[in-house]
Amino acid sequence: MKQFDIPAFYRSPIISKVKNFRKAEDPRKKDFSPTVLDFGPVRFHIARHFGFCFGVENAIEISYKAITENPDKRIFLLSQMIHNPNVNADLLDNGIQFLQDTEGNEIISFDELTPEDIVIIPAFGSPLETIAKLEEKGVDVKAYNTTCPFVEKVWNRSKKLGESDHSIIIHGKNNHEETRATFSHSSADAPSVVVRDIGDTVFLMDIVMGNKPKEYFYTFFKGKYSEGFDVDIHLNKLGVVNQTTMLATETQEIADFVKDTMIHKYGKDNIKDHFADTRDTLCYATNDNQNSTYGLMESNADLAVVVGGYNSSNTTHLVELLEEKYPCYFINSEENISKSKIDHFDIHNKKEVVTENFLPNKDKIDIILTSGASCPDAVVDRVLHKILTYFDDTKSIEEVIKELSKKN
Repeated sequence: MKQFDIPAFYRSPIISKVKNFRKAEDPRKKDFSPTVLDFGPVRFHIARHFGFCFGVENAIEISYKAITENPDKRIFLLSQMIHNPNVNADLLDNGIQFLQDTEGNEIISFDELTPEDIVIIPAFGSPLETIAKLEEKGVDVKAYNTTCPFVEKVWNRSKKLGESDHSIIIHGKNNHEETRATFSHSSADAPSVVVRDIGDTVFLMDIVMGNKPKEYFYTFFKGKYSEGFDVDIHLNKLGVVNQTTMLATETQEIADFVKDTMIHKYGKDNIKDHFADTRDTLCYATNDNQNSTYGLMESNADLAVVVGGYNSSNTTHLVELLEEKYPCYFINSEENISKSKIDHFDIHNKKEVVTENFLPNKDKIDIILTSGASCPDAVVDRVLHKILTYFDDTKSIEEVIKELSKKN
């Protein structure tokens, strides 16, 4: 695996050691059980996989390279580099400016750009229309393109599906930067439609089966299908791809439901003519993080703390899983925590809320700790450190890490 050159302050003395121990112990990633750090009155159950993935580290490395190589030029990010406030804030502190918000609205007019300006394409990629606008201004869109290779893999798969006359169902959040980019690329090669979840998919398959009038498609999926989409023609041969940060199990459920519908309509012997198996577009890092979260859910813990950006899709999915079993607190950083309360994000009502006395009053507390793929390990370190300050007579970090190394 490539080693990326990213600023040292993103690294961590605790979490990095934990990850290295697990990597040495389980190089083939067969064990998704958590690592337990026992500090005496509090135990942390640390996810097997979490934090920066390949695509995020690649994006950060390229962004700081752009800063170093262009000290006298204006540097812009097309939109947020990744969905993490700590990373984006540091890039802003280094003089980088955002051209767009997360919904694609211009913050700085593209008319102000010149061929001398540097524009960084974020890890989510970009719609073809936006790339064309930048090229019209003479901007080099290739020099600092940080699009995640796994996102590009989805685009390439979509292109192949289009070449074989498939229409494309994209499992994703319609307004998410990555889904907007994927929709733009797939629409250039094939009729495309975005589904948010299995409910949208059931509605779509009801149209395929003739259980709902075809006109319903155009109202229900308004703004989510490609120009010229013809229900009579373009729902006969389908393939499913996804926004890489969606739940893999959800994408698989959607693909299985579409396949079963096509078998029901056309027969099992003809399924290859009407459905393409596309499970190879699922992101390995998203899968690892989600499988590790299932591993965490085997823990007999008192609560879970998930660290990351509130607009991070992959982090939100971790919260969705963990809150099924535990009181789960979604925070940006250690600044959200005090001894008496925790300020955390309610993913259902999309707002920050306050919970008093979030730490149970008992002799020994077990806390699940994990983060999204765009969260620096150093932030998780700081969360762990701060929680430790609320307990007396805890073992030292050095002692706990030494015990861990003896076990391995």
